[in-house]
Amino acid sequence: MLSPESAAVVRATLPAVGGALDEITARFYGAMFQAHPELLDGMFNRGNQASGAQRQALAGSIAGFATALLADPDARPDALLARIAHKHIAVGVTDDQYTIVHKYLFGAIAEVLGDAVTPEVAAAWDEVYWLMAGALIAMEARLYQEAGLEAGDIWRPWTVVERREETPDVVSLVVRPADGEPAPAARAGQYVSVRLPMADGVRQVRQYSLSSDPGGELRRITVKRVAGTDGAPDGEVSNLLHATVRVGDELTLSTPCGDIVLDDADTPLILASAGIGCTPMVGMLAQLAATGSTRPVLVLHADSAPAEHALRAETRELVDALPEATAEFWYERPDGDPDARIGLMDLAGVHIPADATVYLCGPLPFMRGVRSALLERGVPARSIRYEVFGPDLWLPDAS
Repeated sequence: MLSPESAAVVRATLPAVGGALDEITARFYGAMFQAHPELLDGMFNRGNQASGAQRQALAGSIAGFATALLADPDARPDALLARIAHKHIAVGVTDDQYTIVHKYLFGAIAEVLGDAVTPEVAAAWDEVYWLMAGALIAMEARLYQEAGLEAGDIWRPWTVVERREETPDVVSLVVRPADGEPAPAARAGQYVSVRLPMADGVRQVRQYSLSSDPGGELRRITVKRVAGTDGAPDGEVSNLLHATVRVGDELTLSTPCGDIVLDDADTPLILASAGIGCTPMVGMLAQLAATGSTRPVLVLHADSAPAEHALRAETRELVDALPEATAEFWYERPDGDPDARIGLMDLAGVHIPADATVYLCGPLPFMRGVRSALLERGVPARSIRYEVFGPDLWLPDAS
């Protein structure tokens, strides 16, 4: 994959480039959006730009890809690339945009590193970039083809047919296609993007997991209202959905995306979540119930309190409908729930089959802690899959 000459240069310069990636990506995004402000209209989430999450994710993916190439020059880190490709499809990235990114990214590298970017260094990192971009372009072309879509043509109108308040901060919206065409194929665990015009006319995009069985014409998303913390702004899309969207309104949704999907194996299944991370898990449970699955399933969920646990009653109903399913809930404030475990999720005393397939979703500290506990209990890393809401800031194999 990576030529020996370039590999030697990248290995020698990776510490310097890696150490400067945060500054490089900050300058890159600033220059690119100044020249192409249209990219902030319906593609890039400006909340993630304001918080720095997007540039951290970009820096992590570049460093992760380069590190993987150096570790095994003849292999391609397809797991990392597949996750990025699905995120790109969810906002309609097209291959011509890689040339735009290349121009401003390498301009930022030269600006930050100065004379250290010799022609040899520039050529080596150029090779890394185009290896990564070429692989992503090919993956994304295949995903568009499998979905029967032209590149970038991901958006469709959907009509809201039901709105349900799950908790004071969580609402479920059930939608059906507004154009009369069949709903696109989807898999349990996938997500869709919602694109909404803001008060200033700029469209913003946010991804939400499908929280019901995706096998029919109706689809459901369950949205938590995001409040800004530590100087970050409130979630623009989530707050607008809560405040304004009612039955009969029309939403613009993307084709379903995401590579963390329910498998069809018969091994034991563990669905571990915290907070609003329950949403893809409920979608998986709903599909298992709809297909009459007899697979052993263990549902583990942690939350602040029973009243703040979105889809709690539905989760119990789905578990009861599955002959080999059980559930354990942890609450920091159990509020009298006699079946609840108190505090944060603790796997001590929970039977964990060594051959289980595990899905994780929730805040990063939660997933890191549960993953470590599972590894200690003998579950192989390859059997643990995770979903991150927003830019993916976690490279678990390096943690």
